[in-house]
Amino acid sequence: VGELAGTMAMATVNLHAVTSWVGIARLFAVVLSCITFSLVASTGDFEGSYGTWCMFTWCFCFAVTLLVLVLELLELYPKLPLSWDDFTSAFSVLAALMVLTTSVVFPSIFISSPCSSSKCARQAVATTVSFLCFFAYALEVGLTRAKPGDISSFLSTVPGLLKVFEAYVACLIFSLLDTHNLKAGLQWCVAVYSICFIITFLIIIFTIGRCLTYMPCPLEKMLVGYNTLALMMYITATVLWPFYSFQEGKRPDTCGRNCWWDKDLGVTFLTIFNLIAYLVDLVYSTRMVFIRAP
Repeated sequence: VGELAGTMAMATVNLHAVTSWVGIARLFAVVLSCITFSLVASTGDFEGSYGTWCMFTWCFCFAVTLLVLVLELLELYPKLPLSWDDFTSAFSVLAALMVLTTSVVFPSIFISSPCSSSKCARQAVATTVSFLCFFAYALEVGLTRAKPGDISSFLSTVPGLLKVFEAYVACLIFSLLDTHNLKAGLQWCVAVYSICFIITFLIIIFTIGRCLTYMPCPLEKMLVGYNTLALMMYITATVLWPFYSFQEGKRPDTCGRNCWWDKDLGVTFLTIFNLIAYLVDLVYSTRMVFIRAP
């Protein structure tokens, strides 16, 4: 208790944490996410897996962003055993992606047409505020992104931001996977998603935990090799997944909301998104190795 009191006593107030453009963007994100989950909670209509995910997203982003603001305001973050710039950069990208996904999923699941009741109006306002919250996080990502040639904080560079995007898209793919008919080709695709996710996630964790110095080769060269391999693997998945998934032809008429055909279609598009992400990642990683800023 005495040590904690001494730490709090030595903490100084850094007003720049809330008066800078990044701080203002974070303040907006905190307020907007709080308004969103409060409006949705007042409707009482957020049950089920989709509703739980939406509420978790808004509450999680609110809590972590508030914690970031407090730690920077009191200048306590240097005492944490992690790379603060990498952590905040990774979280801002993750929060932007999560809030964007939620802003699309929530109205499509819970808002019915025509929207005339007071509950529906609150849900519509919550959706609008959620989109504004996404723009606040997107602004933070733009403000904290590293300048070309600067790799002091890897997760704030374009390859680092893409790593968070790739891991998040892989998580969305896992949520849509349906094991009703996993043929050999589809099993390979699942292996591709899993292997690439694990390696990408480890890169993010090692970067935040300042463990990259223990790697036997430079990060830039390792990324070029890994991104090349991941790109080749995703090319095979982009071809094999739709080939084996849609052999039966068009969408069955008996399929409902949770139709396996819709999920397979979603996995197809998400696979293409990650393929493009790994391609762009490879281009930027190659530039980091062979093209040095003066």
